[in-house]
Amino acid sequence: MTESCGMMATNITGSPVEIPKAEITEADSTVAVNGHLVHAAPARMSAARFRQMIAACEVAADLVAITLAVRVEYLFYVAAGIGGQVYLPTSLIWSAGTAFAIVMVLMLDRVGAYRQGNSLLRVRETEQVLRVSVEALLAVLTISFFAHTLIPRWLLVLSLGFVPLVLFIEKTFLYLLVHALHSRGYGNERVLIYGAGCTGRRIFSILRASPKLGLVPVAVVDDRRDKAGTTLFEMAYERRRCAPVLEGPVTRELLAELGVDLVIIAIPTIRRERFVATVEEALAANARVSFVPNHLLSSDSWLDYRDMDGILLASFGKPAARLGYEMLKRVFDLAASLVLIATCAPLFLVIGLLIKLDSEGAVLFRQKRIGKDGKPFLMYKFRSMQTSARAYEYSPQELNDPRITKLGRFLRKTSLDELPQLFNVVQGSMSLVGPRPEMPFIVERYTAQHRQRLEVTPGLTGLWQLSGDRAFLIHENIEYDMYYIRHRNFFMDLAILLHTPVFTMRGI
Repeated sequence: MTESCGMMATNITGSPVEIPKAEITEADSTVAVNGHLVHAAPARMSAARFRQMIAACEVAADLVAITLAVRVEYLFYVAAGIGGQVYLPTSLIWSAGTAFAIVMVLMLDRVGAYRQGNSLLRVRETEQVLRVSVEALLAVLTISFFAHTLIPRWLLVLSLGFVPLVLFIEKTFLYLLVHALHSRGYGNERVLIYGAGCTGRRIFSILRASPKLGLVPVAVVDDRRDKAGTTLFEMAYERRRCAPVLEGPVTRELLAELGVDLVIIAIPTIRRERFVATVEEALAANARVSFVPNHLLSSDSWLDYRDMDGILLASFGKPAARLGYEMLKRVFDLAASLVLIATCAPLFLVIGLLIKLDSEGAVLFRQKRIGKDGKPFLMYKFRSMQTSARAYEYSPQELNDPRITKLGRFLRKTSLDELPQLFNVVQGSMSLVGPRPEMPFIVERYTAQHRQRLEVTPGLTGLWQLSGDRAFLIHENIEYDMYYIRHRNFFMDLAILLHTPVFTMRGI
């Protein structure tokens, strides 16, 4: 059994929906499924303890990082001679830094920064750091007006840069450490994905791209015989990581043989009897079960979900326009683009010269794209393809495509070919962050769901660009764009911009 790509709509964070805990009784650890009582499976204790240990280490690391950031920024403030110098006792700096660190950690915990799976390509994590840093510093600034101790205003301004930057670096190293530990088998849980369709493929890619979760997909099961014996690859340019597709159904014997800890039912349109049977087999094999909920409504509907005392309500309606955010976004786009253009001017000249030496043709490639509200505009790029290539057809999905020049392979791999779009940002036809603009012939085939992408200004970078889905056509994988459109805010934009150069340096 599988589903069509049109029905695809998974949780964009990659965190599958757990069976409600309210259905599990503490007395006998059983769960009612379709009138039957079956034993609920506890999480593997070693993995649970590992996650608790990592969460505790992250809290401790944040406390140390924030305290040190306050101390370092004060030393920089004194050494640089910024503003009217106010010298504070060393003990006061350490005490203030520790108190500020405790407050920030409590605020981060309040927004769920230390929960498992709190990641959207790590952008949500960075967004929380940026937001909490600003909120905490604004609170300190307010308190300083009424406190007897004078806190230099320039010291608070420096904190807006130092604290988020130090936390970003610290969390990046912690992420790499957890990744290394998981790669060595520590704290992992073995996952079986039921469904090799669009949903199953996306969940597999998300789990592979989120090593911090510690969920390792070992196999995929599908009821279709033509799927059995094939291989499911992750969504990425380099098809390196994969899992075998086994013929269904899911049985307790198969789960025991594979040592599965978690079964993810990745078929939103699964029949009730098959769903119940799979749950019973999984729980009988002492494995937990997560699933992608069935879709009762068309996927092109705008829905807003609200938890009211344990009852999840869905409401129709498009996100409200936010004039303040749009104005701030435009001011930031304009200022940041002008600074980047001035800074990267020598790089522009070098790349232009190399393009001329590498192949015949113009340095810049101009192409009509569709922007906000369906308005066309000319988008600029460094030319990375042969002049004989047709201007309007699907972009190459592989770097060894013969249409791409030798230098173009490097430019596309590092995304340097996109730099001229900074001029589009200055013009206002594009933003630094947003969904990628599509070509007219693709937009003409848009469904109602796809047309939601046209409600915001297209961007130079975005969530889709940071995902493994870059190996697939934009209009075929729009869930990241839909998530951004619904939840976009200034801190999310900053987080995406902060992650973009890191992602680009990986050469993906």
